[in-house]
Amino acid sequence: MLRTLTAPRLARLAVIVPFGALLVAACEHTSPTSPGPLATIDVTPNPQALAMSAIQPFVATGRDADGVLVSITPTWSVVAGGGAITSGSGLFTAGTATGVFANTVQATSGAISGFATVTVTAPGTLVAISVTPNPGGAAVGATIQFTATGQDATGAVVPISPAPMWSVVAGGGTINSGTGLFTAGATPGTFGNTVRATSGGISGSATAIVTAAPLPGPTLGTAATYGILAGSTVTCVIGGTINADVGVSPGSTTTGFPPCTITGATHLADATAATAQGDLTTAYDALVAMACGTTISADLGGTTLAPGVYCSASSVGVTGTVTLNGQGNANAVFVIQAGSTLTTGSTANIALINGAQAKNVWWQVGSSATLGTGTTFRGNILALTSITLVDNATMLGRALARKAAVSLGTNNTITLP
Repeated sequence: MLRTLTAPRLARLAVIVPFGALLVAACEHTSPTSPGPLATIDVTPNPQALAMSAIQPFVATGRDADGVLVSITPTWSVVAGGGAITSGSGLFTAGTATGVFANTVQATSGAISGFATVTVTAPGTLVAISVTPNPGGAAVGATIQFTATGQDATGAVVPISPAPMWSVVAGGGTINSGTGLFTAGATPGTFGNTVRATSGGISGSATAIVTAAPLPGPTLGTAATYGILAGSTVTCVIGGTINADVGVSPGSTTTGFPPCTITGATHLADATAATAQGDLTTAYDALVAMACGTTISADLGGTTLAPGVYCSASSVGVTGTVTLNGQGNANAVFVIQAGSTLTTGSTANIALINGAQAKNVWWQVGSSATLGTGTTFRGNILALTSITLVDNATMLGRALARKAAVSLGTNNTITLP
C-alpha cells in the first residue's frame, strides 16, 4: 500500500537528505588525490660517468603537473650515442667511444620523455675527487690537513692532474690553496661541504666542524707524577699495581705494599709529598673555579659529551658507558664537577673517541669517589676527601685525594695517562 508522506515527515526528510549529501562530499574531499595525466619524466642517475663497457641501470619516475607520482612503464632508447640500452628495463651498457653524451638516455611514455646525460671515460680517467677527513674538525684558530683522492669511473684510485686547487666556499676558515691546510676561523659551527678541491672540471668537498677553543686544563705541578696521592693513608688488598709514584701527606702510612706493587717512588709525610699535596690543592681549586657550561643529571651513563665543563650540585654517577667525544681535537678538555660524590656502577666505562685523551679529562669531586667492580676509568680524579677502587677496577689517570685515604681492593691497576 502506498503511504502518503505527511508534512512533518517531509520536513524530516528535507533535513536528512542535505546532511547525507554533505557527508558524501566530505568523504570525497578527504579521499586521496588521484594523479592527473603524466606531465614529466625524471631519469636517474643524471648525469652519470661510466667507464667504457660499464653497465648502469637507469630509473624513470613519472609525475603529473602537481608533482604527484604517476605509474609508468617507459620505453628506453639511446638518442645521442654513448652506448646501448635495453628498451624494456633501462639497463645501459657504455660504448667504447669516450666523451660527454648529453641527454642521450631517453625514457618515453606516450608523448612524454625524460633524459639523462652519460659521460664515457677510458679506465684511469679522473671522474671524481673525494676529500678527507669528512667531516674534519678543528678548534678555533687550529689547523687540520685535508687530502684529495682521485677516482676513475670504476672507483679505482687515479692520480689527480693537474694538482687540485683548494678553496673554502661556505665559510668556517681559510685554506692554503696549494696544500689543503685548513685554518679554523673564529666562529664555531658546522660548515657543510665548505672545503673544496678542484682539478679541471672535477671537484670534491668536505664539511668542516669548528669547535670552541679548548679549555685550559689545570696544572698539577709536582703532583703530576703521582698515580695515587692521599691525605691520610693508602691501602691495597692484593694484586694491585700502581704504575707511578705514590704519596701520602700529612698522613704517613701505606698498607698492602707488598703484595701490591708500586713501580715509582713512594713519599710518606716528607717534604716532597707535602709539596705535591699543595700543588694538588691548587689544581683542585682551579677546577672548582671553572664556570659551569652544562648542568648534568645524576647519571651520565649512555650519554656522549663534547669538550666543556659539566657540573652537578650533588652526586654524579656512571652506569654503563659515558662517551667523551674529542671532535678531532687531541687537546680537547673535559671537566666534570661533582658537588658531592662520584660513583660508577659495575663494569662502567669512560670511553674516549675522536681524539679525546685521558690526560685531559678532569673529575673534580666535592667529597668521595668510588669506582665500582670492573670499572674501566679514564681521567684524573681530584677528590676533596677519599677515593675507593673496588675489585678489578682500572684507571688510566690519577687518584688524587686531598684529605683522606685512597683504598684499593683486588686486582686494581692505575697507570698515568
